[in-house]
Amino acid sequence: MRVLSDQAGWNHTAFRGYRLARRMRSAIRTCLGEGSMARDYITGTWALIGAVIATAALSDIPKLTAQQSQGIWISPSELAQRPMSGAAWTKLNNEASQSCGQPDLEDGYDPANVCILAKALVFARTGAESLRGDVHTALSSVVSLYSHSYTATALYLGRELGAYVLAADLIDLRGHDPVLDAEFRDTLRFLRTAPAGGGGVKNLVECHEKRPNNWGTHCGASRAAVAAYLGESAELARVAQVLKGWLGDRSSYAGFSYGELWWQADPSALVGINPSGAIRDGHSIDGVLPDDQRRSGAFVWPPPKENYVYEALQGALLQAILLRRAGYDAFDWQDQALLRAFNWLHNQADFPAEGDDTWQPHVMNFFYGTSFPAPVPARPGKGFGWTDWVYGTGTASPLSPTAVSNIRLISAIMPPVSAVQRAGPR
Repeated sequence: MRVLSDQAGWNHTAFRGYRLARRMRSAIRTCLGEGSMARDYITGTWALIGAVIATAALSDIPKLTAQQSQGIWISPSELAQRPMSGAAWTKLNNEASQSCGQPDLEDGYDPANVCILAKALVFARTGAESLRGDVHTALSSVVSLYSHSYTATALYLGRELGAYVLAADLIDLRGHDPVLDAEFRDTLRFLRTAPAGGGGVKNLVECHEKRPNNWGTHCGASRAAVAAYLGESAELARVAQVLKGWLGDRSSYAGFSYGELWWQADPSALVGINPSGAIRDGHSIDGVLPDDQRRSGAFVWPPPKENYVYEALQGALLQAILLRRAGYDAFDWQDQALLRAFNWLHNQADFPAEGDDTWQPHVMNFFYGTSFPAPVPARPGKGFGWTDWVYGTGTASPLSPTAVSNIRLISAIMPPVSAVQRAGPR
């Protein structure tokens, strides 16, 4: 487990709490044997004590100021600084004025989710109640359609769900309609572990923790949005742990199931993004997403322009944005792995973002101060977008350099998960 400077003490306390519970559980099982009611009671008590110690440590992690942390993605006060003119605003406002249709979480290509997100953004900027009403109707449909049933893949759920969660937060659903908000929250809890097959996974959580490609990153994005909306700090810490592992920190998490290893820098240490300085046959593969680049076939140079890489980055960037909001500086992890991925796509593959990936460079330029080609207006992606307006030219960074340097965060309170300890439903 890795710790950043002044959080070392708290991370150590958290880990000791977790380890204490594990050791006590093992000792009790040995002494009392299997099937003992006393064993089960005492084991549960020690697990609770360990969890309390760990949670106490987590709660003391430095967070952003109240204004900065308002909203799971962004706040109306921040959006109030954005212009109501220009190409990005015009496209966003035009989308918000359209009918989005009925939400379909079982169609991974349904654009209603980012349409509803547009309505929520414009409402947050203008206060137009008709737009909040449209979002309210859509969220009510999500509850009525999916509160007890879901029949499509985890990938489709990962692509679709997160935008509705962000929209609910932007319109302050909890304050606007507490009854619907409670139903929406129950629906989110159901969907998180609802049977959602395909790709060798059982549900959204397992998709995030098992698939090291666009499946997993999209599932992780919706999982992060749900955890943030429900205020579940431990669940969000788990999302952070898994993302950090995918970015290349195998000591944080290494429970993924990989496909062909053609583009991996080290076949004995598999990662979601190749490490800094990785070379193969004299060519840089630093920043390659091996489990998505493999969709182009075996290693070859010049590298094919594989669109699945950008698809994976769609989910990864939204995870990083939401985790950053919660206090985890995911954009800096693993030698700025997300930036290295973009650099490889531009400098080695000569492959700038196109189509529904054109929202991504606006995120990169905002958080890293880079100047990747960033079309305006940009197209939204499958589960997120409108970043050309939210993060466009002239937008202030949510954290000053001083604030960034002062934030020291642990990646998670849980110990690493080995490749043979794949997590299922939780």
